[in-house]
Amino acid sequence: MLNKNNYKKFFLVLLLTPGIAAAAELNQANTAWLLTSTALVLFMTIPGLSLFYAGLVRSKNVLSVLMQCFAITCLISIVWLAGAYSLIFADGGELQPYLGGLSKAFLPDIDTASLTGDIPETLYFMFQLTFAIITPALIIGAFAERMKFSTMLWFSALWLCLVYVPICHWIWGGGWLATLGAMDFAGGIVIHINAGVAALVSAIVIGKRKGFPTTAMPPHNMTMVVTGAGMLWVGWFGFNAGSALTSDGRAGMAMLVTHIGAASGALTWMVIEWLRYGKPSVLGIVTGMVAGLGTITPASGFAGPAGALVIGITAGIVCFFATQFVKRKLIIDDSLDVFPVHGIGGITGSLLTGVFAEKSLGGVGLAEGVTIGHQVGVQALAILVTVVWSALFSYIILKCLDKCLGLRVSSDEEVQGLDQVLHEETGYLDL
Repeated sequence: MLNKNNYKKFFLVLLLTPGIAAAAELNQANTAWLLTSTALVLFMTIPGLSLFYAGLVRSKNVLSVLMQCFAITCLISIVWLAGAYSLIFADGGELQPYLGGLSKAFLPDIDTASLTGDIPETLYFMFQLTFAIITPALIIGAFAERMKFSTMLWFSALWLCLVYVPICHWIWGGGWLATLGAMDFAGGIVIHINAGVAALVSAIVIGKRKGFPTTAMPPHNMTMVVTGAGMLWVGWFGFNAGSALTSDGRAGMAMLVTHIGAASGALTWMVIEWLRYGKPSVLGIVTGMVAGLGTITPASGFAGPAGALVIGITAGIVCFFATQFVKRKLIIDDSLDVFPVHGIGGITGSLLTGVFAEKSLGGVGLAEGVTIGHQVGVQALAILVTVVWSALFSYIILKCLDKCLGLRVSSDEEVQGLDQVLHEETGYLDL
């Protein structure tokens, strides 16, 4: 039994070791913020990305895109529970630098009292799940209007397990890139570069849409595009600020720099179009916004407002010219510009994270003894590894599926439209 003096000693130990006390207590403020953030990130996929992508395709394919986003959300949720979450965040023992274990598959020992830090582990599971959902959902923009629905489902599940899981573990699950000091606050490498590279490979392997690039294929519903883009902007606050896992000043700064990155990226893209073509387009300003958001994402917890402004402006410039290069010079039919916006944006933002995290440039500061040059080098290594791994395994998955199931619908079915061919439905009754 503790006497009076022992009680004093006990509470003194707790005061001197706040981490021990915090680890055993639920933080309701942090939990409430992460509950909100989780809903916001899921809101980015359904309905945000769904509407954004659906409006960009032709009317005969609008339901196919909505269906793909919805089905991916359901499919990845089950794959995540079955073991994907565990392979990222559970202890992998001797394999820990490269892959986690399966002790958390189906969450056998998780209940309402289980904590990750000072938040419920069930909530952390859900928050990370929303990131896993949107990543393969981004890729569908590259092969929109021509991939078989069944093949898309197999590709999404296999890609999550073979590409997303290991890269996410290396950076966020305590893997070898995290040990080297790679910085990716909310997914510039794990999500945007990863998905962007897979999108580029997918577009090359599956081939161009019938009529590309000579036939005009404009968005069929710009109102839908802008609505989806607005939802993405709002949802992205949960994406980036939620990644702080706390309701404090760091989350507030992440939200601020996210907004600055989006606004400056959108305005930069708009001005470039205005100067080149004489008029600013609605499609241009919303695409610039998405480019700004994707580019600020890896730096959102490390850079300050001035750094975010530079990153956003850079995103607008670099991603604009990347879209022109991919479609007009390389003649690659990345239907909805996934690689030039997300892939190039993620690469740009990840490199600039190593610069604008520096305290003298308004950031939170690099690790003790680490110079900007060293950090940029680590970032470059993480980018290179991600590009190679994503490209290689995306290619292998696609080629295997092509042999087993076939990747795309027939030429006649493509002309008819995926809504009727794959789902026997139409998005608009008058068509």
